[in-house]
Amino acid sequence: MNIPFLDNWLNRREAEQAPTLAVALADDPEGVAELFSECEMLRAQARSAELELDGSPASLEALDQVTPRWRRDPEVVPWLGNDAGFYLGTVIVRRVPGAAWRVWPNGRPVILLASGRELDVIESGVSWAMTGSPELSQAYAEASEG
Repeated sequence: MNIPFLDNWLNRREAEQAPTLAVALADDPEGVAELFSECEMLRAQARSAELELDGSPASLEALDQVTPRWRRDPEVVPWLGNDAGFYLGTVIVRRVPGAAWRVWPNGRPVILLASGRELDVIESGVSWAMTGSPELSQAYAEASEG
């Protein structure tokens, strides 16, 4: 299997710095973005609610309307929230001009908007999964304004 950013990680000979998400993102931003967009747990929840996650802002609105049955299982919430954050970020990167994934020094992926503003979409996703706020569609709307 030829996965360019994994090959780069494995071939890296820097003794002091282990391969990081930031290095992978710099080497193969499309490949990393594709991994971020998978969101299998969120997609399974959406399918059970008869929703199709097509990468559109409308799909974020539809997710906001899903009955949050996952809140009954506290072990599922952070994982689903993580997926929701990655999905939110994927929609922003694909739809908002100039938006891109970036990695903070602590290794957390965030969205960098063209205005220079950074959005912690993972935090937004986890909060949405736990409480329903902020709504994913609202977070997208704010990002699209810059």
